[in-house]
Amino acid sequence: MDRRRGLSVRLKLTLSYAGFLMVAGILLLTAVWVYLLQYVPDDWNQRMLHQNPNRQLLAYTFAPAAGTVLAILLVFGLVGGWFLAGRVLAPLTRITEATRTATRGSLSHRIRLPGREDEFRELADAFDAMLARLEAHVAEQRRFAANASHELRTPLAVSRTLLEVARADPDHDTGEIIDRLHAVNSRAIDLTEALLLLSRADRRSFTRERVDLSLLAEEAAEGLLPLAEGRGVTLETRGGIAATTGSPALLLHLTTNLVHNAIVHNLPEGGTVRVTTSARAGTVVLAVENTGVPLSPELVSTLTEPFQRGAERLRTHHAGVGLGLAIVETITRAHDGTLALAPLAGGGLRVTVELPSVAGSGDGRPARALPSP
Repeated sequence: MDRRRGLSVRLKLTLSYAGFLMVAGILLLTAVWVYLLQYVPDDWNQRMLHQNPNRQLLAYTFAPAAGTVLAILLVFGLVGGWFLAGRVLAPLTRITEATRTATRGSLSHRIRLPGREDEFRELADAFDAMLARLEAHVAEQRRFAANASHELRTPLAVSRTLLEVARADPDHDTGEIIDRLHAVNSRAIDLTEALLLLSRADRRSFTRERVDLSLLAEEAAEGLLPLAEGRGVTLETRGGIAATTGSPALLLHLTTNLVHNAIVHNLPEGGTVRVTTSARAGTVVLAVENTGVPLSPELVSTLTEPFQRGAERLRTHHAGVGLGLAIVETITRAHDGTLALAPLAGGGLRVTVELPSVAGSGDGRPARALPSP
């Protein structure tokens, strides 16, 4: 928007300071004048004008002095006000320069305003924190775009290679090529649907309903029980009612992703997955922990980034597309919740989702185990 150029804030403060000083001076001189008139007689005598004190003599001598004082106050107010306004607005100038630097695309610049805590320091610190979060978000989005491009390009390149092989060798087994094309196409579809789910959850374009996380945990566990049995993993669910509000479909997807990841990224044999729901003051908690290989805190801190996989996570039929925990984090954030990942001492991972609770949450449901044979 184009706006007409107005007076600078520094000039406005200077004029305000000088105007306030002039008003104060006028009031002070007026008070002195009124006070002096009480003790000076009002006897006009031209011959005695310069001999006896009277009001005419007082006005004759006081007015020039008062004018001089007001002129000095005006100059002092303008000069002093300009200097003081510059000192006061100096932090704002640094903040403005930092804002212009950020608008040019440089997000690494920080104000780091020195001095004691005041309104300008709070504004500068808040702006620095915003720049840090924005820089991290932009970096994450760039990595996401690069990874998504790579992940989407891979199945397309494989499909093109298979088609070229089929064209070059008409006698090649077409059934094998069709099977491989079907697998590659299925993976590309899964990746696309995951990307669309990320976008939809981040926009919060869903209707909120009452949801019990304990029921979702049981539903996810029952649906994934065959997978757990096939991998020799014991799947346990326990906890009481954990009522929150949100999208049942998205929260079920969140729970299923967590349980699925816990099953797939587990010990080769004799692994365990524990799904627990509970209610706290103002929040409900869904916790999923599994056995597995030891994970470093540095690696765990990156697992929620798109297309990040933990140690020894292979591209098997159940490996997913690398967006599981990224989707979980997005759904959690869209439901005003928090997600925490913590490596377990003996190996494995504990993932905790906290969401706002509604009335009716509480423990009391007995533990339920879904063992594998």
